[in-house]
Amino acid sequence: MGARVRVDLTSEQSATLKMWAGSGKTEQRMALRARVILLASKGLGLMEIAGEVGLSFRICLKWRKRFLAMGLEGLLDKAGRGRPLSISPEERVSVVALACTTPPDGSTRWSVRKLAEATGHSKSAVQKILAAGVIKPHKTKYWCGKSPDPEFAEKQATIIGLYMNPPENALVLSVDEKSQIQALDRTQPLLPMRPGTPKRLTATYKRNGTTCLLAALAVHAGTVEGRCVESSNHEEFLKFLKSLYRKFPGKHLHVIVDNLAVHKHQKVMDWIGSKRRMTLHFTPTYSSWLNQVEIWFNIFARDVLKDGVWRSKQQLIGQIMEYIKSYNQLWAKPFKWTYTGKPLTA
Repeated sequence: MGARVRVDLTSEQSATLKMWAGSGKTEQRMALRARVILLASKGLGLMEIAGEVGLSFRICLKWRKRFLAMGLEGLLDKAGRGRPLSISPEERVSVVALACTTPPDGSTRWSVRKLAEATGHSKSAVQKILAAGVIKPHKTKYWCGKSPDPEFAEKQATIIGLYMNPPENALVLSVDEKSQIQALDRTQPLLPMRPGTPKRLTATYKRNGTTCLLAALAVHAGTVEGRCVESSNHEEFLKFLKSLYRKFPGKHLHVIVDNLAVHKHQKVMDWIGSKRRMTLHFTPTYSSWLNQVEIWFNIFARDVLKDGVWRSKQQLIGQIMEYIKSYNQLWAKPFKWTYTGKPLTA
């Protein structure tokens, strides 16, 4: 199995070796040397290490000896082979560690320039260090946190049950509103796209009013019912529910909405309570992503609102309603969810 020699690592050595081993931009020979030492620190023998990293027993022995004698410096190429590193491994770790903190100047993230000033290294050196550690201070990813709703599991199961296995003679409607849609006009005419040149808009604009879109997605058909109103309030929401109730006679309407106050207004709840063909289902707290109409709103914003130019609010409303008509005729189909990750309740 090969001689077993204890290799103890400091926290800085461990962090540096993991950075070298895990980064896709580290030179392959440095990544392999780092893996040799990391495996040795776990108590593996040389034969086991050789099998893991794909190097010979003799090469693994060489790098373990050099690390034990000289630390991280022992894993670097000897002088005369390759360009010598001007920044020590410890300094590199400190740059990476600093980049993972919040700057003390009130900003939310470090820039390369700020890191260079704080550490005394050049901007190009900082860029290379961050690239080697796959550190990207300029990027942010968002994720869905766990809902604090004590009835999360029950509400989620009800909504997904309606999606997957709706009751007989029922219509499942996913309802929400997109408020404050601005009818923006540009101060100069739009310059159309040409080969080699994208569509161009002036950065300056004027507002011609706003509208609010109430939308109901028929989950199992993919079609959309929409209405533009002046503002999002319980009166307009109730009118929209009444129009849906009249439009689909003979069907039991299961309406899925989020927890917006207008959806829970007493007048809304009283009217629904008086109707045997309508049931309101609320998504769990902070879980409006369960409402499928949000998917359609993303499509709508991309197709209609992005880079739009309208000379009046009425022109905007007309385009919205024309888009809904075309969507229903040409593209409407049920959404297929493809999430395969762990349940959020786990």
